[in-house]
Amino acid sequence: MDTMEQLRQECSDCRLCRLCETRTNLVFGVGNEHSDIVFVGEGPGEKEDLQGIPFVGPAGQLLDVMLKLIGLKREDVYICNIVKCRPPQNRDPAPEEREACSVWLKRQIACIDPKIIVCLGRISATSLISPSFRITREHGQWYEIEGRRVIATYHPSALLRDVSKRPEAFADFREIRTAMRSLGHVLDPLALTSDNTQKDKENSL
Repeated sequence: MDTMEQLRQECSDCRLCRLCETRTNLVFGVGNEHSDIVFVGEGPGEKEDLQGIPFVGPAGQLLDVMLKLIGLKREDVYICNIVKCRPPQNRDPAPEEREACSVWLKRQIACIDPKIIVCLGRISATSLISPSFRITREHGQWYEIEGRRVIATYHPSALLRDVSKRPEAFADFREIRTAMRSLGHVLDPLALTSDNTQKDKENSL
């Protein structure tokens, strides 16, 4: 069985696509390597490429807030991306790049063995759920894939661009909270507040 450090070392030498030629750092993944839940974005941005850590820019800060509002912390979950190197100018990863990098994601998931996978955004959902996935229509729905529960929601960067989608995204996160509780997780009550204050926070996202 692979260890995450072995995978990281192997991935750092990957030359399966040309993204390795323009990256500053490999952005492999971060978080609890034994978590029941994995969040999968599309690819690193500029800040992630510089630091070698996924979701450290404004979108990552919003993701941290969303996690806190359902009683989770970043260290409770594992976070990674479909591709491990930044696409130039933050463009969408090309199909051949997504396919080349899929070997690493599959091995990461096998190593962690999560019960739940959350696709953050269209690229992740079309890679892991269905090529025809429509994020605006199908977010918040559960799928059973290879024995795991899989759900998609909006990418945090999309929520930064369009605040009107944030209530829908938080409804998706409540679904995730329910699923985690069904696995026996007692979520941190300090991250939750009274119903009215909680609703105010949700609406402010």
